[in-house]
Amino acid sequence: MDSVLVIDDEKNIRALLAKVLAQDQVEVYSAGTGAEGMQMADEHEPDLVLVDLRLPDTSGLEVLRSLKARHPEAIVIMMTAFGQVESAVEAMKSGATDYLEKPFDRLEKLRMAVGRALQESRDRREIHRLRELQEKQYGGDRMVGESQATRRLRDMVRQLAASEAQTILVQGDSGTGKELVARALHYGSVRRDRPLIELNCAAIPETLFESELFGHEKGAFTDAKAAKKGLMELADRGTLFLDEVSEMSAGSQAKFLRCLQERVFKRVGGTRDIKVDVRVIAATNRSLEQLVKDGRFREDLYYRLNVIPIALLPLRERREDILPLARQFLAEYDAAFHKAIHSFAPAAERLLVGYAWPGNVRELKNLIERLVLLGTSERIEAADLPTPFSVPAAAAPDGKDEDLQTLDALERSYILRVVERVGNKSKAARILGISRQTLRRKVGA
Repeated sequence: MDSVLVIDDEKNIRALLAKVLAQDQVEVYSAGTGAEGMQMADEHEPDLVLVDLRLPDTSGLEVLRSLKARHPEAIVIMMTAFGQVESAVEAMKSGATDYLEKPFDRLEKLRMAVGRALQESRDRREIHRLRELQEKQYGGDRMVGESQATRRLRDMVRQLAASEAQTILVQGDSGTGKELVARALHYGSVRRDRPLIELNCAAIPETLFESELFGHEKGAFTDAKAAKKGLMELADRGTLFLDEVSEMSAGSQAKFLRCLQERVFKRVGGTRDIKVDVRVIAATNRSLEQLVKDGRFREDLYYRLNVIPIALLPLRERREDILPLARQFLAEYDAAFHKAIHSFAPAAERLLVGYAWPGNVRELKNLIERLVLLGTSERIEAADLPTPFSVPAAAAPDGKDEDLQTLDALERSYILRVVERVGNKSKAARILGISRQTLRRKVGA
């Protein structure tokens, strides 16, 4: 139930407001002085405070300022006598949401003003709840793992999130968690209350890139019926996450470079410089350094992006993380699908740890989701895992351990088996949780 605190020295006013607001299922607290009102505000933390401008022990403006100092999220409506509009305006400048003139000749107007204020309070609570959920869902603690590399990554992300770092480059194979790192950097920072805007550079044609990123003015081109803000402008004081930045075309790279250098740009068809405060996080699963050598990525843009690099290791190089991640995903999907699968059999754990994971964490997550969805017992057994997990690496004729396949060769062999089984590289890539380009690179085709 919504709650309202009324601070007014007139007993009749307090009684009237209590009676009127009770019709809207609102709990009402009353106080006759500023001191009593502040005490009740501290005790009950009401959703809305109605304060009379004149009180016997202090002014309503002083109560307003004290409320805002001690309860910054408090929503306050000032009540003024006829002719005190200048004071009401001063109250609005000090943080009041609205003001009402007494006597209340129209009670419906009073109820509407209170209703709007209470809706604003509910909206703020919902935003706060979602913010806490996002921080919990995407915070640095979501980077599960016990390997030294993951511990270092968690520490680095926390440090960078709290810093003034403006440009960060995240590199790693597909499925290693680049998006998770970007979100942890945003939601762990002072920018968490501002937007996190995401753009997949591979999905934007060069002809639309400038308009998408910088926006356009009305009439800038045939379909520009109205002015439109670009993603850079929408991300002001927040974070812009550029995924697959390696796929940005040469023309788009040139247009983006100046903006990255100065955080200044013009909308398409515009003449006015727009300056923004944006943290840019770029991510790629390819070596930008190699692309620079190959002449496919601008060297100056690479150095602008590579101010603070974060490198994510593939899952096969941090095997201590496999079981903690698998258990985390098991718990999440077990709850989501209302199952009662609580653990992995030791043999299943050994197979998970011994697997090459070409699709990295994404492949592991997809596998656990599938196992939980189809599972019927209280734990996941080795027999529940797909065939590739139970097939040992091919050995040489004498069967000596040192002649077993390398991880890269085993990974390539498994990918080829998946492609052969489904008969389609795009479908195989989706099953493995990797891009088609990554699949082709790993099998050399």
